[in-house]
Amino acid sequence: MLPMLRLIASGHATISQCEPELRQLFGISDEEASTLLPSGKQTYVANRAHWARTYLSQAGLVVAVKRGHYSVSEQGRELLAANPATVNVDTLKKFPRFNEFLKRSQPRPDETAEVAVQPSASKQDTPDDLIANAHSQIEDALVADLLEAVQALSSSRFEQLIVDLLLAMGYGGGDRAMGERIGKSGDGGIDGIINEDALGLDAVYIQAKRYAPDSKVGRPDLQKFVGSLTGEGANKGVFVTTSDFSKEARDYLNKVQHRIVLINGDRLARLMIQHEVGVRARKTYVLRSVDEDYFAGSDLG
Repeated sequence: MLPMLRLIASGHATISQCEPELRQLFGISDEEASTLLPSGKQTYVANRAHWARTYLSQAGLVVAVKRGHYSVSEQGRELLAANPATVNVDTLKKFPRFNEFLKRSQPRPDETAEVAVQPSASKQDTPDDLIANAHSQIEDALVADLLEAVQALSSSRFEQLIVDLLLAMGYGGGDRAMGERIGKSGDGGIDGIINEDALGLDAVYIQAKRYAPDSKVGRPDLQKFVGSLTGEGANKGVFVTTSDFSKEARDYLNKVQHRIVLINGDRLARLMIQHEVGVRARKTYVLRSVDEDYFAGSDLG
């Protein structure tokens, strides 16, 4: 991670720009550099480089300037100025954002493995634990990558994405004809509509805001959205943002009669993953266990 941080600080904005320098630094031969992961879709070098960048990003030391291009943050430059001998997971744990990432990466309540995620395996981890932990970390990295990709979309494409997601979730019966993006100048704060019935008598109105991660949606934005719903004679809405909502905005919803669902950036990305919008399966692993029913009962012989 330290070489990656130094390379990005020196102006190597992409992972592909960093790879030749990393190969030279670690003495990786052409043959070794071409070795692929078991999936056959990525080299080990590229995989390790991407994970190094992901961990640095989760700690807030590296930030995306545009899709696939990165720069070092002020915190990252301060760390480099201290001339560290190495940058490892223990180093990153000194940064609150990385600890939040580790906390998010703990298996969800609906997962069977009740263990805390660890960046590296411990002697107490079972194979099932390792799989659950690895899956959680991969998904959290995917969440960050998805939000980066979403931020790079045009406003109209982002609004269409939200319509596509709600249709994939079952709104409007999943029928594409029931969803419409209407975001445009003078749209009155409405970016899309999902009709829940063929006649359009019951509809869900959508507001979609792309904000920087550190810029939260405030109460005024929610008030404007509520006003737009009132103007349409509607009482159901979904407000989506790539960042998050302020406490004042969330508290405001308790004072209105409209039914409004708030979806922040993290939830947006996870819903996209769950309903396979903007993602695709890279590799599938099938875990099998003994079929007890097959072996139950008396012998035939």
